[in-house]
Order: sequence, then structure tokens, then C-alpha cells
Amino acid sequence: MISTDTPNPPQLKLPPLQLGHLTVDTPVVLAPMAGITNAAFRRLCREYGGGLYVSEMVTSRALVERNEQSLRIISHDDDEGIRSVQLYGVDPTTVGAAVRLIVEEDRADHIDLNFGCPVPKVTRRGGGAALPWKTDLFTAIIQAATREAARGEIPLTIKMRKGIDDDHLTFIEAGKIARDAGVAAVALHGRTAGQHYSGKADWDAIAELRNSLPDIPVLGNGDIWSAEDAIAMVEQTGVDGIVVGRGCQGRPWLFGDLQAAFEGSDRRFRPGLAEVAASFQRHAELLVEYFEDEAKALRDIRKHVAWYFKGYAVGGDLRASLAAVPTLEVLAQLLAELDADVPYPGVGAEGPRGRAGSPKRTHLPDGWLDTRIMDEEHRAMISAAELDVSGG
Repeated sequence: MISTDTPNPPQLKLPPLQLGHLTVDTPVVLAPMAGITNAAFRRLCREYGGGLYVSEMVTSRALVERNEQSLRIISHDDDEGIRSVQLYGVDPTTVGAAVRLIVEEDRADHIDLNFGCPVPKVTRRGGGAALPWKTDLFTAIIQAATREAARGEIPLTIKMRKGIDDDHLTFIEAGKIARDAGVAAVALHGRTAGQHYSGKADWDAIAELRNSLPDIPVLGNGDIWSAEDAIAMVEQTGVDGIVVGRGCQGRPWLFGDLQAAFEGSDRRFRPGLAEVAASFQRHAELLVEYFEDEAKALRDIRKHVAWYFKGYAVGGDLRASLAAVPTLEVLAQLLAELDADVPYPGVGAEGPRGRAGSPKRTHLPDGWLDTRIMDEEHRAMISAAELDVSGG
């Protein structure tokens, strides 16, 4: 991969991120993304730059039941400096048991709890971004998790959204509850559950949370597509670090840009088509190692085609063939058809990745918004929901 200088980019030196006794030299976190942030992708990102690389989310119940796929998801390469996992759960006892398993079996160095998922199948059962609305349930989960994590001196963090919608915001109160329970840091995605990924992330809300929690690290998430976006967020909000999700899809070299930016350097990756093809090939090979199944790995790499080649001159027929590639041998043949002399296309390869979608009414349990405290019906529903997501 070729690195070039960018004319007069903004520069900012940001100190390392401190999570309990852990030091993250580059204050950048890879957000957990289902089907994306497996060990193969994490390795590829680490090859470009530093940061904290979080595995795909696993459900607490599935982990406690020792679901084989969930145990595989939280596996790490031997050279991952900080083994980081994210848990999802809606029952304090089960979440606590999952954290205890991780601690007792030495399966991670850092644990993150998910309170930001806006997906209907999660929120309609009171989970994800819907859960902080119930302050007693949220508090119980955080306390159970931090208590168990403390037994192994494992820093525990949370990631959340602003709230359910603009009329039901929870982020300030939730942040303070988490802080008081002993979390090591709080990350905020500057959107509500109802926004999903549409519209613009509210960086002012992130700044508000930063000001409300002066005694623990606060991380910002949302609309970081470049190193310049990351610098702008830090300058506007005062956060201690940033969390990157969709912005790195098809662009693992973004972590090289982010490391350079936070070290005060103007170096940026501007890959031509040959470099992109090499990274795509490397990603596929790592997936084969991860899955130990070439056919499964090649099915998995297909979803990355549009992200990697966004903005590059790649014909429709070749794109279609890449999106149906069956083997590494065929992949190499297809990539050899690309024009290796095509340079970095500039703005066409940058900006948002994937589908932003549109705002949607958040699916919630009946009567969820009537009170901030759990009632018996909702307690029974939560118990069933924990069982319902078993298997992760």
C-alpha cells in the first residue's frame, strides 16, 4: 500500500486512550459489526494502524450456553495486543454470568456492552437502544457486569445511542449511571434508534455527554469517514477518542490514516486500484484461514466488493463476477483483469459506505414508554427475550 502526503491537512495530536489499566496508544476503536469485524478483518486493519479492535457482538445467553459459534466469534489471534469482545444481553443475571465466564476462562482483556443496536428484532424485545429507557434494568445490568469484570481487573465499557427518538433521550442519564457503576469509558453514537443510520450524526450531543462526564473517557461515534472527520469530531466535542464503524468498510487503511492524524502527521493512504486489489485478495485469504473453509470464506468476501471498489473504474460485469467468486484461484484471475495503473479516484472513493436507510419508528414492547421502571409484564418479556436470542 502506498502512502502519500496530503496538502496542508488539519493536524491534531491526541494522547493515548486509558481504559482502566489498559493503554490504547492510538485512541481509535473499531466498532463491532456483525459479519464484518471477525478476526480476519481485525488483522487486516491492524496491519495498517493501531487502535482497539472489537470482535463481533455475541449474546450473553449464547455465551453462557457455550454456543460454538459464539465462542468462535470471541476468539482472538495470538498477537492481538488487547483482546476485546462485545456482549449483548437484557437480563442482569445472564450478562453477569457471561462476564464471569470471560474472566474465569481468560477470554478477553476488555469487554464492551451493547446498548446501541436499533434493529427491530432487538428493540421490540426491549434490548439494544431501547434498554436504557428502563433505568432500573439498565442499572442492574451495568452493576452486574462491572462487578464481575472487576474480579479479573478487566475494563468494561458501554456503547449507546442518544435514545429511542428525540422525545425519549437517555444518553446523559445512562452515561452517569454507567460512570457511577464503574465503567472505564462510554461511547456515544450521535443518533437515536429511530434514525438508524440516516441523517447526520449529532456531534453536539457527543460534546454534551463529554461535558457531563468529566471524570471518565468519552468516545464519539458517527459519520467518521476520514481522518479529517476524526480530527473535526475531537476538536468539536473534546472526546478522548473515536469509534469507527461503517467508515472502514472496504477501507482497512483508514486506521493508518487515523493513527497518522492523531500523531500529528499529514500522511494519508491514497491507494490506486492495484493496492485495493491486493488488500481485497489479502482479506479473502485471511477469511479462508479464519473459517477454515474456502467456500464459506469466498461467500463472505462477496459483500465487501462494493465497499472496496467504490469510486474505482471497475466494469459492471467484473463487479458481478467478483460478487459471485467461488475460489481464491478464480479471485486471483478476476483481480488480474483490473487495470493496475488506475490511480486513486479521490472523492469518489471516500464518504459514506453502505446503506444509510431512512428514519423508522422504533419497534418497542407494548407499553414500554409508559414508565421508566420495569413492570412484571416487561420482566417476564425480558426473560423470554434472553432465551429467544440464544445462539447468537
